[in-house]
Amino acid sequence: MIWGNHSLLMEFVFLAYPSQPEFCVLSFLGVSLVYTLIITGNVLIIVAIQTEARLHTPMYYFLGSLSAVEICYTAVVVPHILANILQSEKTITLLGCAIQMIFFIGLGSADCFLLATMAYDRYVAICHPLQYPLTMTLTLCVRLVMASVGIGLFLSTQLVAFIFSLPFCRARSIQHFFCDIPPVMPLVCANSHIHEQSVLVAATLAIAVPFFFIAASYVFIVAAVLKIHSTAGRHRAFSTCSSHLSVVLLQYGCCAFVYLRPSSSYYPKQDQFISLVYTLGTPLLNPLIYTLRNSEMKGTLGKILTRNCLSHNNQGSLQPSGKSLIPAQANLHATAISPRQC
Repeated sequence: MIWGNHSLLMEFVFLAYPSQPEFCVLSFLGVSLVYTLIITGNVLIIVAIQTEARLHTPMYYFLGSLSAVEICYTAVVVPHILANILQSEKTITLLGCAIQMIFFIGLGSADCFLLATMAYDRYVAICHPLQYPLTMTLTLCVRLVMASVGIGLFLSTQLVAFIFSLPFCRARSIQHFFCDIPPVMPLVCANSHIHEQSVLVAATLAIAVPFFFIAASYVFIVAAVLKIHSTAGRHRAFSTCSSHLSVVLLQYGCCAFVYLRPSSSYYPKQDQFISLVYTLGTPLLNPLIYTLRNSEMKGTLGKILTRNCLSHNNQGSLQPSGKSLIPAQANLHATAISPRQC
């Protein structure tokens, strides 16, 4: 396909959006609420890890990086979805579609690689606890995060460049809410079998390989935990992995269902629902899973929220209650109040 000015401005039309005004309003409010919760939950996790010194460990560094990637991942498609809900013409240019796919698939792949990195961190912590401080250094953690994002974006760029180098048919209607591989591939007018194999190879590198690495890590982790004689020690070891394992099953289950299958089994309505699960559901549930199943994170978030609440209460109590209050009285009143009294 020749990428001239006419091809770059060529538009795709999304057909998955509701057409009735009342459904559009409900959809906009629902997606806006979920998106707000996603941003709030992931930002709270990042703030908690940055402000609490005892959370400055590799495990929480990876968790904070995962939250940052989740924020960027949803920002690629959700604002565009909200804009399309309100617009009468729900279109995107060819170039815009390609860029959206690069970052959506790239950051989604980075999610998968980060989960594999977190599994490696748990493996070293449980199976080789004495070597853990020497192995999981800050330099290594930074390199692993950068490699996860870099490899994800590299794979997605190669894959999207390959797809958009192919000729597209005249029918330019996408049965989806945004640009993704399964709904865009049926628009390609070429030998689909060869291109399906190429997409499957890229999906295998981004999804299957990290998943097998995670599975192998947990085989060693379970074997090491079963050797622990203390019941409390076993429970503590499994509790540190349970939240990560829950996120892995949710993330990889959705991704494998969507990408690791032939395009002949693509059903628009079913895939639209699944896409909302891994686009909105997974980033929303990740902070909840890591918060509710992690006592340290739960305690830190509680302290942050309590501190903010007390700060607002103090500011309110320091305000003058009448016009007759003089500055000296205000200063005396301020020094007499402490957070405990509030």
